[in-house]
Amino acid sequence: MIAKPPSSMRAAVLFGPGDMRVVDRPVPEPGPEDVLVRVEMCGMCGTDLKILGGHFPLTPPYGEFTPGHEWTGTVVATGETVDEFKPGDRVCIEAHRGCGRCANCLVGSYTACLNYGNPAKGHRASGMTANGGFAEYAVHHVSALYHLPPHLTPEDAVLITTAGTGLYGLDVAGGYIAGQSVAIFGPGPVGLMTAQVCQLMGATKVIMIGTRPSRLELATKLGVRHTINAKEVDTVEAVLELTDGEGVDLAIEASGGLDTPQQCGEITKRGGKILFVAFYSGRVEMDLSAIVRKDITMYTSRGEGRNNVERAVALAASGQMRGKELVTHRFPLDQITEAFRVMSEREGDPVKVVVVP
Repeated sequence: MIAKPPSSMRAAVLFGPGDMRVVDRPVPEPGPEDVLVRVEMCGMCGTDLKILGGHFPLTPPYGEFTPGHEWTGTVVATGETVDEFKPGDRVCIEAHRGCGRCANCLVGSYTACLNYGNPAKGHRASGMTANGGFAEYAVHHVSALYHLPPHLTPEDAVLITTAGTGLYGLDVAGGYIAGQSVAIFGPGPVGLMTAQVCQLMGATKVIMIGTRPSRLELATKLGVRHTINAKEVDTVEAVLELTDGEGVDLAIEASGGLDTPQQCGEITKRGGKILFVAFYSGRVEMDLSAIVRKDITMYTSRGEGRNNVERAVALAASGQMRGKELVTHRFPLDQITEAFRVMSEREGDPVKVVVVP
């Protein structure tokens, strides 16, 4: 039997740039279409660092806002119209819940919701424009929750959201990569999960490009056969050598490096594709004329749209996509500021840092 939730909980609240405090807050009440979840684990990513620093748009006011958008847990209560879930169900999430009424939402592009950040119109992005999972309990809309198979761990679950980001990007870029070569810049969580997806989707050659040997070693453990250390060799030359001088069919930019978009253009074959899933710290310069001359098509995607988290759940459930091995650091909720420090300073070479309420 699932115990009735308490009236108060511990939650990490952002009181100002760099000012995160764990305080007592009322446990949220689920609305008619909502589910209340006892959070078991919440992952951190680069977006959370931007939120902590006050550099992310449309967040709720300081003193009211709890971040965290990669969380998993157990249902403890449901809204009056919800029959898709029941107390005791383990769930994972996708962060974005579009308004459901704009033109973009109606075709599944709810991460580009035209009412983004407008709760009055029904939009919510957990941990970004609405309270998220750095708390003991979180409320989420029923449409953005997925049943978690019993054999998957919480660590697997927090990386499923990340895998959904890669799957959505591939979806936007055409989806069908069987028989093609793919190069991925950035062996962080998004890049590593996307590399696994590319292998499962039948890519003939997956090339991971990074600068940290430990990350490239992890890529190899996850099944990536070709890795390139950009600090040791010329990246463009190395990729061209692996592709008989033609370049890759698809280059995926998941690093956020200001120089990597230009390299994407140089390693992509004529008529190929470039997919951007990273955010950047400043303006990017690249030779667009060269992109045009090579007839390369460029795509961007944000988050996990078009139901791709559900696809990620299926891949994880099959055992063919692994997330647990990416979790390198765990912190209790009361040590969340230390977790942020370790992540921002890269102490101990963290891949995925998680918080356990």
